[in-house]
Amino acid sequence: MAVSTSAAPGLPSFDQRDFRNALGSFATGVTVVTTVDASGRRYAMTVNSFAAVSLSPPLVLWSVSRGSPSAGAFLAATHFAINVLAADQVALSRHFARSSEDKFAAIATLDGVAGLPLIAGAAAVFQCRTEAIHPGGDHEVILGRVERYDHSHREPLVFCRGRYQRGVNVEIAADRDADVAAAWGGLA
Repeated sequence: MAVSTSAAPGLPSFDQRDFRNALGSFATGVTVVTTVDASGRRYAMTVNSFAAVSLSPPLVLWSVSRGSPSAGAFLAATHFAINVLAADQVALSRHFARSSEDKFAAIATLDGVAGLPLIAGAAAVFQCRTEAIHPGGDHEVILGRVERYDHSHREPLVFCRGRYQRGVNVEIAADRDADVAAAWGGLA
């Protein structure tokens, strides 16, 4: 494990590439976050910093780099949508990760709350009202209250260690669990 020495007393200094590689060991889903501004211009970006926060009230969060070209639009938005991409939507992930004048040209969308563009065929969609924004280092953490959601049984797209992946079910069958528990004296 590589950890650099401290730059200031008590504060670790990390090699940023190595730190990013370590963070990449945590598999995440892949989302496209969308919004629309007051003039009707649509914005979108590929994001993997999505997380559930609370069931009651229904809250989620994601973070945007302050240096992102569309950060201002997302920080000023009253609403945003988290589109959880399906396993066959790698091309959409790559498309929305790049800068473009009109990211929605030739992209199938649906209309959501407050005019939000929703990605057609996503595994799940969470339509949110911006609840709060908190500073987080070189990012802003955006907390949203879910106003509507939809989901399907489509396999979600996964990203881990710099690569797109498919989820693999590693659950052990219930009857095997009982056998393992019996073999371990109920400690499994």
